[in-house]
Amino acid sequence: MENTLRLNSPIDFQQLISFLQQLSSTEKQKIISFLLKDKIEQDATMTHFASEKILAKDWLSPEEDAAWADL
Repeated sequence: MENTLRLNSPIDFQQLISFLQQLSSTEKQKIISFLLKDKIEQDATMTHFASEKILAKDWLSPEEDAAWADL
């Protein structure tokens, strides 16, 4: 059975905190994962771009070209 939260009226921050404190650890983890999903994906992309210049130093060398020349 899936629980559905329906909020028909605004709640204040303290009410939200009170509600969240009642959740199980698993439910809290699901909320955290949902909230951080975009941030995690964005961080992974940024790490890729940040690493590219450093890795290029090794990849774009005469030794590396020689190692791959026969492939």
